[in-house]
This record gives sequence, structure tokens and C-alpha cells, in this order.
Amino acid sequence: MRVGVVTREWPPDVYGGAGVHVEHLVAAVRGLADGPELDVHCFGGPREDATAHAVPAGLAEANGALQAVGVDVEIAAALAGADLVHSHTWYANHAGQLASLVHGIPHVVTAHSLEPRRPWKADQLGGGYRLSSWVERTAYLAADAVIAVSNGMRTDVLDAYPELDPDKVLVVGNGVDAEAYRPVHDDDVVRSVGVDPDRPYALFVGRITRQKGLVHLLAAAEQLPPDAGLVLCAGAADTPAERQQVADAVARLQQQRTGVVWIEEMLPRQKLVPLITGATVFVVPSVYEPLGIVNLEAAACGTAVVASAVGGIPEVVDDGRTGLLVPYDEADPAAFAAGLAARMTELLADPDRAAGMGAAGRDRVLAEFGWPAIAEQTVAVYQRVLAARS
Repeated sequence: MRVGVVTREWPPDVYGGAGVHVEHLVAAVRGLADGPELDVHCFGGPREDATAHAVPAGLAEANGALQAVGVDVEIAAALAGADLVHSHTWYANHAGQLASLVHGIPHVVTAHSLEPRRPWKADQLGGGYRLSSWVERTAYLAADAVIAVSNGMRTDVLDAYPELDPDKVLVVGNGVDAEAYRPVHDDDVVRSVGVDPDRPYALFVGRITRQKGLVHLLAAAEQLPPDAGLVLCAGAADTPAERQQVADAVARLQQQRTGVVWIEEMLPRQKLVPLITGATVFVVPSVYEPLGIVNLEAAACGTAVVASAVGGIPEVVDDGRTGLLVPYDEADPAAFAAGLAARMTELLADPDRAAGMGAAGRDRVLAEFGWPAIAEQTVAVYQRVLAARS
């Protein structure tokens, strides 16, 4: 079996959970004894381990969504000879759908997020959001199978696209590399990024986008005990305006209290892992999250998690055992911020309890979220749709 994997992100240009997922899934499938042959097609400049496709010259000044569609057309042409195509995110879904139509092969989509669940993108992208929404909808409805990364995501997919046959929407969870993400205690590395390892701190890692709820965390931080630190590994803003909003909020917070550190660069893993390990609590304040692979990465590093109870997060964070969950109500952001602050304060004030939750999280990752099992489940989906086509 020859499978074309289509993704916008591929190393070294990985900035989100979908890119992390694809990178590790491909490695795990290639590691299977009798696994399929995978050809990876990605966006961007040349790669040694994938076929990269740049934006067509004629679309250099076009809307970003049009640029993605242009890349997708070229990828679809390059997928001749594949037995099946597997696309990740709307950026790549159109390539999968076109390849399915032109080459007569099955198309499997992995649902990492949903455009209807991110309506704020309409303000950012205008007509580009209308195009991305159309691409996603048509690809999902035509796909041979849709893989949801959590049960919560499966519910969202069927709610957003009720025309879909529920039997075609299958759950194959996200995973984490428990060797790459493991407890690494290194105070020197933590100090090298400007963080005091002797001060209990809460840590956020993620993009600056409305989905990740960073503004709610910054509001919550105003209610933390004075001796608590807050470290933000936050970059890759969706828009300059969103970055400025965070910059202003961080500046206000730094005037009110010490121990607030903003690291805007994307830290390499050898620095990020000790930073996660050293945190008393890892915070995920997302307002929408199909699963949130960062929850798994934090747990794998043995760090307790405080997270919003949205999407697939409750399937990863075992409330009271590996972390604490906070209800999210869009209509009451103040209550959400207060809830985040209260749960963070609980663990910052009781590091032994936090450490116990972190250890339980590590144990759960090892037992339930390994990539080899996820690779086998994904290949089973490939076999299922190929059998249905034969």
C-alpha cells in the first residue's frame, strides 16, 4: 500500500499540534513491521524527507487561502500512483479531495480542528475564511473516512457536519513521544531562558491565537499569589493586533508583580522539556481544543496540568488525578479567569500534590498514548476504506 500524506507543516516548519501529530504519526507508521509506504507532501521550501510544494508564482500576492488552494492543486497532481491519500487540516484537505477525484483513490481526513468552531477567523481572514470553510466542508462530506483525534472531536464533527455518515467518523487519538518528552531536571537550562527555577511557576506553551485562551490566563494571573511565577512561551501570533494585545497585557502584569516571563521565540525541545519539567503546573486555557497535544507533552514530562474543560481535553486530563479542569463559559470570561486562578493557586501552594499528579500523568501517557498503537489504528482505517472501495 502506498499512501500520500498531505500536510501544511513538516519539520523544521512545525508550529502547531497538527504538525506535531503528522511528524510523529509518519515516523510511527514507517516503524511498523508491515506498514504501508508513505510519501509526505508538505508546503514550503525543499526538504530531504518530504516533497515540498511552494506557492505558485502567479499567486504570490494572493489571499493566503487562495495560495493554499494553489499549492493543493500541485500536490494533487503529484499524488498520481498513490493508493490512498491522507490529509491533515483544511490547508491540505483540498489536495486530498482533488487527488481522490482525479486519481480515483480513497481520501482519509484527520480532523485536528474545525473551521465552524473558530468563527473569529472571519474577522482575521475575511474571504479567506469563507474559502477555508468551504474547502473543509466539501472535503469532509466527500471523504471515505474522517479520523477524529478524540471522542469530543467526533461529536463536534458530526454536529458541524450532520450530513456525514456517523460510521465514517472514527476516533484515533493523539499521541506523544514519551522518550522525547520525559522528566528532565536541569536548572541551568531553565535559568538560561530567564526563569528562576527556585520559584514555583505556572507555564503556558502555545501560539498567540484566540483559540488558546491566553488573554484569559493573563487575567487569571492578576489573582495569583505574589510569590507565584508565570512563564509564557507564546509566539506565532495570528495577527499583529493579537500580539499587541498580549504584549500590552504582559506589560501591565509585569508592572504589578515580579516573576512574569514572556518567551516569544519557539524554544527547541532540549530547552522546552526542562522548562516544562521544572514547572509546578502547566496551564492550558484554551476556549476550543479538539484534544490539545500540549496536555500530553506536559503529562509526559511529569507535570500537573490545569486546563479548560473543553473539547477533548477531559479525555486527556483526568480531573483530580493528573490535573485539574476548569469549566469554560463564553458568556462569563471573568468566572473562567477566576477558576483558572483558583486551580493554579491550589497546586502552586501544594507542590507535593502537584508532583503526584504529574507522576500519575506520566504513567497514564505510557499506558494509553503511545504512537505505535496509534499508527496501527491509523493503518487499520486505511485498510478499511480500501476494502470498502474494492
